Amino acid sequence: MNRFGMRSSTVTAGLAVCGLAVGVALSGCSAGQISQTATQEPAVNGINAAAGQIALRNVHLRAPQTSDYVQPGSEVELLLVAANQSPDRTDKLLSISSDVGTVSLSGDTTVPAGGVLVVGEPDGQIKALESAETAEAVTASVALAKPITNGLLYNFIFNFENSGQTTVAVPISAGNTPRRDTASE
Repeated sequence: MNRFGMRSSTVTAGLAVCGLAVGVALSGCSAGQISQTATQEPAVNGINAAAGQIALRNVHLRAPQTSDYVQPGSEVELLLVAANQSPDRTDKLLSISSDVGTVSLSGDTTVPAGGVLVVGEPDGQIKALESAETAEAVTASVALAKPITNGLLYNFIFNFENSGQTTVAVPISAGNTPRRDTASE
């Protein structure tokens, strides 16, 4: 072999090593990083939780607030969707309790196997869900015994017939009411 053949293979080997080093360095830059979209939550007013086979979604209080606190004696709505993840076992929401007030449930609180129970009518809902149209509307109202305010979470205990109990820290949503008075023209 001549000296140019030897040099050519050395240069090629050197370029290959450099390319490998650059590839390792660049891939190491993202090692251990968490993608922004990997842990995104849905854009809803409430919180998500679970009780056995029941997935609670968008659990929140609708309490329009006109002063520092929503005062005791006021009645506010508790809104949520309960999805039964069991394909063959129906469940039932027996009760909801909280130290902020007395919760009253009305309507058929059965959660069908593989189905959902919609409690209250979420803001922006144009018409009832198909599954809710045939059933009696379910509502949950809370007669406040303590003052509540936006920005804090309040514990509610959900009691299901088959899935047991779970405690959920529930936020407040002011609803779709305007946040501020509009300026007069």
